[in-house]
Parts: sequence; structure tokens; C-alpha cells
Amino acid sequence: MSQGERKTTRIAFLGLGLMGGPMARRLARAGYPITVWNRDTAKAKALEADGAVVADVPAEAVRDADVVFTMLTDGNVVGTVLFDNGVAIAMKKGAVLVDTSSIAPPIAREHAARLAAMGISHLDAPVSGGVVGADAGTLAIMAGGGAEVVASLADIFAVLGRVTHVGPSGAGQVCKLANQQIVAVTIGAVAEAMILVEAGGASREAFRNAIRGGFAESRILELHGARMVERNFVPGGSSKNQLKDLNAVMALAKDMALTLPLTSAVQAAFSDFVAEGGGERDHSGLLLHLEGLNPKS
Repeated sequence: MSQGERKTTRIAFLGLGLMGGPMARRLARAGYPITVWNRDTAKAKALEADGAVVADVPAEAVRDADVVFTMLTDGNVVGTVLFDNGVAIAMKKGAVLVDTSSIAPPIAREHAARLAAMGISHLDAPVSGGVVGADAGTLAIMAGGGAEVVASLADIFAVLGRVTHVGPSGAGQVCKLANQQIVAVTIGAVAEAMILVEAGGASREAFRNAIRGGFAESRILELHGARMVERNFVPGGSSKNQLKDLNAVMALAKDMALTLPLTSAVQAAFSDFVAEGGGERDHSGLLLHLEGLNPKS
């Protein structure tokens, strides 16, 4: 991507892991003045070639920013960075905090309320699309908070993907959890089907090719089905993070007195896989756990 025309909206980006790094890079290349911070400074310095300024501490990164993005591990880390590490106090009134991390909805609502009291707008805007979508700018962005705030950032979101305002504070996180339900259950279904067809004498690769374009077609079959055939479980999305999201889904379901048997079953399978040492493998690696439950041919 060529360097974009220089913009005037100043952005800070906190958290430059598998997803945050390419998202921040796209914003820098689109011409936005951007200051970045990451606990591992090497990941931040990798963006200097794209025009990003590296801050030593998160509060320094946000001091002059109009929009601050966070892409951090979980709600506790987001809260620590915002309120214990001085980010919220350092942000100017009228700025917007866009939390693209996947965290529990009640925590997102709490953060929104605390920031509102300080004159700062908050959007919980988790994303779906993985590293491929982050690189390509094709993420699905589920934004909870004020509709007018989402609309005001339309040009910025367009650099990253497609944004949809899904409701008030916390709604973005609920939608992301629902997305993760679908991802996890579908990964489990594809993995079990792979085991079934091989046990029945068919080729996993041929099976995947045969059903492409039919009712079973999905991005999971396309991308994670290929990973299962190739046995490539280098993480795009880790099983540890998938389990974190499923635990949050089940906690939310409990609060709302919902019974979700399919989600419960796949949560248990991911829990076992992570306990077996699979936490850092891609979530399509659930196949390995399910294979271990079945006799070798």
C-alpha cells in the first residue's frame, strides 16, 4: 500500500500483537499521524518505517491523540493500562477511546462509564477476521456505544474494515462473543467431520474440496479446514484466546439464565485441549484433541 495523504486526526494505538500491529500499520500507511506503544518495544519499533512514532509508556502515546485504539489481551489488562498506567488521565477531553480488544461486556460498560465521567467517549469495537483481515483491511468491526461517535470515525474505520453500530456500550462485546461461539462450534464440527471421513476411507482434502460451494461452505471450512488438511497449527487465533472467549460466553449465559449446549460442549473440548498443552496452537488445532479421543486406524 502506498503512503496515504497526510490526515489531521491524531491517533494513538496501544497493543501491537498479531492483530494490533497490522491494524496500526494500515492507519499509518493511510496517512494518519500515529503514536504507538507496546509492552515489547521491538513490536512498536517495527512500525517506525511506516511513519509511526514510538512512545516509551502508554500515557505518553495518548497525550495529544484525538482517537486512542486499544488492542490488548483481556479486560483486566485494558483496565490496568487505562486507569492504573495513567492513560485515561493523560487523554484530552473530547477524545475517543476505541477498545478493539475482546473483553467481557460488563467490563466494557464499566470502562465506558468511567471515561464518560472524565469527558472521554468510549466505543467497545471488537473485530473479527483474524490476521488476514487485519492485514487486508477487511475486518468486521462490531461497535457498541454512541451511534454518532461511530459515524464520526467512519473514515478511520474504513481503513480497517467494515464497521457496524450494534447497540449501546457493551453490545459490541456481546456480538463478538456470539461471533466466537459460531467460530468455535464450526471449528469443532469441521474437525469432527475430518475425523469421520478419514475413518471411513475418504481423503480429507478431497472431502473439503467436494463440499465447497454447498450448504456447508464457510470461512471456517475455507481457512481452518485447509489448516486441518495441511496440519498447520501456527496460531492466527490461539486456542487459549478461543477458550477465554468461550468462558466469557458461558459466564454471560449464566447471568442471563440461558442454556447453550453446543457452546458448552465445545468449551469443554477447548478447555481439555488447552490443559493438554495446546493453548498456543491455532484454534483449528482442536482437531488434535478430537483425534486423541478416537482410535488410530
